[in-house]
Amino acid sequence: MRSVTITILALGCGWLTGAPVQAQSLGPTASVDEVFAGWSRSNGPGCAVGVIRTGSLVYAQGYGSANLEYDIPITPSSVFHVASISKQFTAMAVALLAADGRLSWDDDIRRYVPEVPDFGDQVTLRHLANHTSGLRDQWSLLRMAGWRWEEDVVKTRDVLDVLSRQRALNFPPGTEFLYSNTGYTLLAIVVERVSGQSLRTFAEERIFAPLEMRHTQFHDDHTALVRNRAYAYRRGDDGAYRISIPDFDVVGPTSLFTTVEDLARWERNFYTGELGGHGVLADLHQRGILSDGRMVSYGAGLTNGSYRGYLTVGHGGADAGYRSEFLRFPAQELTIAVLCNEPSSNPDRLVRAVADVYLDLAATAQSAPSELQAVEANPVAPFSNGGGAGDVGLGEVVEMPLLADLADLTGFYRRDDSDTPLQLVVRDGSLTILTGGANGTLLPAGADRFRLAGSATVGTFERTDGPATLELSGPVGGRYVQEPHWRPAPEELGRFVGDYYSAEVGSQYSLWVERGRLMLRERRLGILPLIPTYPGGFFTSGFYLSFTDGPGGSVDGFTISTERAWKVRFDRQ
Repeated sequence: MRSVTITILALGCGWLTGAPVQAQSLGPTASVDEVFAGWSRSNGPGCAVGVIRTGSLVYAQGYGSANLEYDIPITPSSVFHVASISKQFTAMAVALLAADGRLSWDDDIRRYVPEVPDFGDQVTLRHLANHTSGLRDQWSLLRMAGWRWEEDVVKTRDVLDVLSRQRALNFPPGTEFLYSNTGYTLLAIVVERVSGQSLRTFAEERIFAPLEMRHTQFHDDHTALVRNRAYAYRRGDDGAYRISIPDFDVVGPTSLFTTVEDLARWERNFYTGELGGHGVLADLHQRGILSDGRMVSYGAGLTNGSYRGYLTVGHGGADAGYRSEFLRFPAQELTIAVLCNEPSSNPDRLVRAVADVYLDLAATAQSAPSELQAVEANPVAPFSNGGGAGDVGLGEVVEMPLLADLADLTGFYRRDDSDTPLQLVVRDGSLTILTGGANGTLLPAGADRFRLAGSATVGTFERTDGPATLELSGPVGGRYVQEPHWRPAPEELGRFVGDYYSAEVGSQYSLWVERGRLMLRERRLGILPLIPTYPGGFFTSGFYLSFTDGPGGSVDGFTISTERAWKVRFDRQ
C-alpha cells in the first residue's frame, strides 16, 4: 500500500497552532486509512485528504498516484484542479471589491458586461452568485453547439459569444434556484473589468498571497506548467487508464488549482476573518432569497446542508477526471477536504466517511442539532440522493400504496417551462424518480403524498380520469403533468426528418431515420440515436428534444433542453 502521510504537530508553527494535534491525529488514523483503502494502490490514481480542526490542519495524507507515467505518489502537497470549489474564491474576489466600494451585489450585470442580452428583467450580481439568475448554463449551451470536452479548447470569449446569442432565460431572475456556471464566469469578468486585473492576478494579490496559499492559483492557461500537479485519469473501454484533463481556459466557476494544505489556510480565515473581515465572510454565507420569500440553500459559492443532523457548509467539484469535496461542520469546528484524480472516487462519500470518524470522537462532548432543524434551515436545497432529512419519522404510521397503484403513476412527467421531464419508475417495490442522471426514492408520507429520501422535497399526486399531475417542492419543484407512453412506429418518424438550425448556439443538426430509429448528426458531436420519451419528445446523450408543429400541422422545429439550459430553439430549414 502506497500512502504518504503528514501528521502535523503544532509546535509554535504560526497558523498551525490550535487544538492538541496529537490527540486528534493518532487515534483516528487507522480508521481514515480504511476509508481510503481502495485508493492506496501505487499503480492507480487516488486522493489527498486533509482534516482541519478550528482552522488548523491536524491530519493530512495522500493515497495512490499523482502521475502514473512516472510513479509519483499523491501527497498533501499535490496540486489538484478542484472544479466548482473555485466558486467560493470567485465570490470572495467580488466581496472584496464590494467592501472596497467599487461595486455592489445589487448591480445589474449589464453595467459591467453589456454583452449579456437585455432580457427585460434585471440580473444582479447577487442573482449570479446565488444561482437564481435564470441564465442558461454555459457548458450545456456549448455542448449543444458541438463543443467536445477534453478536445476543443474553450476560452472566456467563447462563453461570452454563446451567451450574447441567447434570446430567453430559463426563468425570470429571482424566481427559482438552478445551478448555472455562467453566473460565475460573468463574476470573473466583472472582477477583471472593475479591478483592471485578471481574476488570476487579483486573487493572487488579494487572497492567496495574504493567506500564504503558495500553491494555489486560478489556472487561466491550460498550456501553463504547474509544479506538483496531480494528473487526472479515467478508464477507457479497454479498462486501461487514460489522461482526463480539462483543456478550457475559463475561470470563475472552475479552474482553481490548490492543495489540501492550502485549503486549511483558507479554512482558517473563516474563523479569524483576517482577510476581508467578518462582513465579507457574511457576504459569502448570505443565502439567496427568492421573490416569493423562500430561502435557497446556496450562498455565494457555499452550499448549506446537513449530515447526520449536523449543519454543514461546503461545495464539491467535478471536471474531466477530477473530483473534489470541501465540507465544513461549523458548530463542531471540523472541516474535511478530499481531492481525487479519478471520476469514480466519490469524494462526497469519502468526506462523510472521514467525518464519521471525527464526529464520533466528538459525539460525547456535544449533541448535534436535530434533523428537523436542518430541514427547516434548508428549505430549498439541491437535488440529492440517500437517506437523511425528510425521511418518514420513526413510529409514524403511513398507509403503503399498492404496487398496482404505483404502476399507474410511472412514466414521463413534464412541466410547461422546461422540456426536461422527470421519469418515474417502480424499483424494489418503491416509486423512484429519475432526473438528470440522479435518482431518489419517493417515500410514502400520506394519501398520494410522498417525500423524496435525503431531501426536504415533497411530492403530491392528483389523480383524475386523465393524466396524473405531480406537484413538487424544492429545486425541481413545480407542477408536472404525466405524458402518455409513446413508442412511435418507423413510419411516424418520417415527419421529423430534416435539417434544423439554432441561431442561439450557431449550430445545425440533421435528422434522418435509420433501421427504424430517428438519428441526429452534428458535425462535431457526431451521430446520436434519439430515444422516444413522450409524444413528439426524444432523449439523447443528455439532451431532451421536443418538436413543435407550424400552422399547417407539419413540424417546424424543436426546442432542446438539459437540466440547466431550457428550451433552446432550433428551426427547420
